[in-house]
Amino acid sequence: MGKVLKTIGKIFLWILIAIIALLVICGVVNKIMQQNEKDLLKDDRCTMVEVDGKNMSLYTEGEGKHTIVLMSGWGTPSPMYDFRPLYEKLSDDYKIVVLEKFGYGLSDKVGGERDIDTLIRQDREALKNAGIEAPYVLCPHSLSGLEATYWAQKYPDEVEAIIGLDMSTSVITELESETTIKLQKVIGKAVALSGINRPLMAISDLPECHNAEEKKQYIAIYTTNDGNDTIRKEIDSMVQNCEKIDALPLPKTPTLQFLSADNTDKKPWMDSHQKMVDASSHGRTIQLDCGHYVHHYESEKIAKEIKTFLTEIEK
Repeated sequence: MGKVLKTIGKIFLWILIAIIALLVICGVVNKIMQQNEKDLLKDDRCTMVEVDGKNMSLYTEGEGKHTIVLMSGWGTPSPMYDFRPLYEKLSDDYKIVVLEKFGYGLSDKVGGERDIDTLIRQDREALKNAGIEAPYVLCPHSLSGLEATYWAQKYPDEVEAIIGLDMSTSVITELESETTIKLQKVIGKAVALSGINRPLMAISDLPECHNAEEKKQYIAIYTTNDGNDTIRKEIDSMVQNCEKIDALPLPKTPTLQFLSADNTDKKPWMDSHQKMVDASSHGRTIQLDCGHYVHHYESEKIAKEIKTFLTEIEK
């Protein structure tokens, strides 16, 4: 029996060594590839504006009566590509703006605080410097829902409506423990350093990309931004951000809330979205039978509902 256990132990040891070796190789290859992909981190389709002495990227498409500002969830490396399945179905009728905060997309990475006041100030300044005038229809995914809510609380005249894509509310700190948040940061950094996402993405179908060249660019942006310190620091202020939101009345801004099936069993989550709807001058929630990235799974339905909703608030 002892001999069998010893043999099993050796097998597990060799498997562990093989996994570590694979991750080291992936990490080295990823670093080499990144050195050769710098030209892919530029794109004439995006407008670069100066904010705090750094470059922030905005992607715009379409024209129309309403300006829809798409705000990415935490850690989404390339908002321009991430939101494409949705904005392609909206840009014939509206002006679309994809905000790529510092650390995201083609924007610079920066140091300093990444609290909610800083993020909103930079967002507003970027839009102003790009000549994109309020009011805006803020369309946040996930954690950027905190920014959209606070924006409407602080500057209600600038926010025509909030369209939440399974957006976070201030109850997120009740549902996510501090340990879980720290673990997410550690895992994210470890995955980024390993470079394991590069081969996984290379063999994956990426519907956000229309051709092989876009896929190469998407992978370059993704692996460059994945787990970077600018993005990771946003989580450090999450508790304080939620306290700032809770200290103010919920906005009366018209709101349409799309909720994924991932959280329908969490009563505080569902109740918090209903409270936003109840506080608004015109609002409703729509439950979708799909995952958290609702705009990937149900872009057709979401686009149709957005058009109906924006027509309603015009009346």
